[in-house]
Amino acid sequence: MAYRGAIAASVVAAALLTTVAASWAFDETKYPDLKGQWRRGPNANIPSAPPSRGATFDPSKAWGPAQQAPLTPEYQARFEANLADQAAGGQGIGVTYTCASPGMPRVINAYGPTEFVVTPGATHILVDNIYDSRRIFTDGRDWPKEIMPSLIGYSIGRWIDTDGDGKYDVLEVETRGFKGPRAFDSSGIPLHDDNQTIVKERIYVDKNNPNLLLDDVTVIDHALTHPWTVHKSYRREPDRQPVWTESVCAESNNHVQIRNENYMMSGDGYLMPTKKGQRPPDLKYFTSPHAPSP
Repeated sequence: MAYRGAIAASVVAAALLTTVAASWAFDETKYPDLKGQWRRGPNANIPSAPPSRGATFDPSKAWGPAQQAPLTPEYQARFEANLADQAAGGQGIGVTYTCASPGMPRVINAYGPTEFVVTPGATHILVDNIYDSRRIFTDGRDWPKEIMPSLIGYSIGRWIDTDGDGKYDVLEVETRGFKGPRAFDSSGIPLHDDNQTIVKERIYVDKNNPNLLLDDVTVIDHALTHPWTVHKSYRREPDRQPVWTESVCAESNNHVQIRNENYMMSGDGYLMPTKKGQRPPDLKYFTSPHAPSP
C-alpha cells in the first residue's frame, strides 16, 4: 500500500510540475495588453438611436430597420412581424426576457462592461452576466466531431503576428455550433432556424490608441443574402482598478413565459397581459381560477 501511495504521489507531483512549467512557458509580454474594463466604443454612440437601444449589431447605424440587414425575403418578413409584435407590447424574436443568454453574435454588442483574460490555452471574454461570457480555445485544437449546440457556440481562435515583430497582435476567431432562438440585437434581426451560423472575428488593438480595441465581425448565415460584416470597437476605462458588478437577470424579473406566450407578474402578485387583447393561459390543471391555495 505504501508503494502504491508513493507512485500516486509521484504522479501528482509530476502533474503539478507540468502545470507550473506550462505557466512559466507562457510569456504574456508576447500578447497585447487587454487588462482592464472595456465598454462599447465611441462609434456606437448614435445620436439618432434611443439610448436604451444603442447596442446595435452594426454600431455605425441606428436601431431596427436602419441596420439594413441583408435578410432574405422570408427572414425580412419575420423581422417586420417581430417589430410589429414589439410595437404591440410583445417581445418579438428571442427569449432574453426569460434570462437566457442572447447568444452569438449579440453578446459581442458590448451592452455591459467586458473583461478579456488571456491564458496559455484560451482567451476568455467575460461579461457582467456570466451566461454571456465566452471561451475561445487557442491551444491548437481542431473542430470536435460533435459539438453540443449552445447559444454562445464553440469558438476556436489563434493568435497571429502580422508585422513580424515577435509579438501577437491579432486574434482570429471562428465560432459555430449554435442553438436558437438568437437575434443580432434587441431589434430582433433574426438568424436562420437551422442554426448553421458561422461567426468570424479579427480582434486587435488600434495601433494609434492602446485603449481602443477593434473587432471585425463577419456573420455567415442562411437568413442572409450574403455575409454581413461590421466593425466594432471597445474603449478601455481609464481606472485600472475598475468596479465590477454582478448582473443576476433572475432577480426581480417579472416576466412569466407560459408555452410560447409572455405574461407579466403584477406588483400585487397577479398574472397580467403584456399586450392588448392577449388571451389568458390555459388553466386546465386548476379547478377554479379563484380557488384558494391548499
